[in-house]
Order: sequence, then structure tokens, then C-alpha cells
Amino acid sequence: MSVLLVLCTCPDAVSGERIARALVEERLAACVNRVPGLTSVYRWQDAVASAPEELLLIKTTRDAFPALQARLLALHPQALPEVIALAVDQGHVPYLDWVRAAVTST
Repeated sequence: MSVLLVLCTCPDAVSGERIARALVEERLAACVNRVPGLTSVYRWQDAVASAPEELLLIKTTRDAFPALQARLLALHPQALPEVIALAVDQGHVPYLDWVRAAVTST
């Protein structure tokens, strides 16, 4: 079972905490790191904008990703949230085994 690192930005700490807790409590993620203090610069509705955000680093499995993504989109306050999944090709094997064991595949 492949491990994924999912990136998702949130507009504030409250939504970041709510999403992180739900994903871990529901066993869709083994761990979520919340990284505050980001500023995103992006194009939205044909204009360049910037906003403070919090980055979530979500550790999950490929099998659990569809359910995780659906839950994340249901919880996220933004209309078009960033959800990017990156395959983890290498890592500390005992940690990757822990991620796999901590996530329930659906």
C-alpha cells in the first residue's frame, strides 16, 4: 500500500485544526502537520491576489485518498481548495509502516 503526502492550504488556524483533527480521528490520515505563517500569491477571478494561509501536510495511503479527499472537500471552507497528493517513493520504513497501519482503507 503506497503512502502519499497530501498538501492542502487553509485560510486560518481554526479551519486547519478542524480539518486535521477530523482526518486523523476518522483514520483517513495517520498524521497532519499544520504549518502556519504562509502567504499565498495566486490568480483568482482574473486578478492577482494574496492571502495568509496555513499549510496542512497530510500523511495517508493511496487506497484511503479518495475518501480523504471527499472528506477534506466537505470540511474545507473555500470554494476551490488546494488538494495535491504526492507519492512517497522513499522514506524511513518503520515510519511508513506506521502510516499504513494508522490509516483505515475504504
